[in-house]
Amino acid sequence: MPLQANARCVNSFSVKTKSAAKTGNTANAVKNVLKNSTSHGAFRLLCSMEISMNTPALLFPAISLIMLAYTNRFLALANVIRALHDRYKNHDGSTNPKIHAQITNLKFRIRLIKNMQIFGVLSFLFAIMSMYEIYVGNQAIAKYLFATSLILFVFSLCLSLWELFKSTESLKIELEDVE
Repeated sequence: MPLQANARCVNSFSVKTKSAAKTGNTANAVKNVLKNSTSHGAFRLLCSMEISMNTPALLFPAISLIMLAYTNRFLALANVIRALHDRYKNHDGSTNPKIHAQITNLKFRIRLIKNMQIFGVLSFLFAIMSMYEIYVGNQAIAKYLFATSLILFVFSLCLSLWELFKSTESLKIELEDVE
C-alpha cells in the first residue's frame, strides 16, 4: 500500500510539474529523479505517510514539558541578572571586566531562551493545526503542518543546546579568578 501511495504522490507531482513546465521532458526528468533518488526519501515518505489524530497529539506532552523547562531557565537567568545588577550597583562594577563579560553572555542567553520559547509555541500551534486538518479530512495539509511542527520543535531543541553551551561559558567566566 505505501508503494501505491508513493506512486500516486509522484504521479500527482509530475502532473503538477507538467502543467507548470513548457515541455513534458522536464516533468519526466523530475519524476525520474524523485523515483530513483534516495536524497528525496523524505518527500516520498511524506507522500506515503498516513497520520491519525494521535500522531500530532503525541507532541503535546513533550512540548509542554520542554516549555516548562524553558520557563524555569528563564526565571533562573532573571535571578542571576538581578543579582549581577545589584553587584554592579553596589561594588562599582563598571571597572570589573568580568561583570561586562557576564552581562554580554546573559543578554545573548536571554535572546536564545526567547527564541526557544517562540519555536516551541509555534511547534505547538502547528501540531494543533495539523490535528484540525486531520479532523476535517485534509490529510495532505495535515502532513505538512505536522512536519513543520516537528521541524520547529527540532529548532527549539537546537537552540536549547546552544544555550546550554553558552551557560557553561558563563560559568567559566565566573571561575577564571579561582584557577
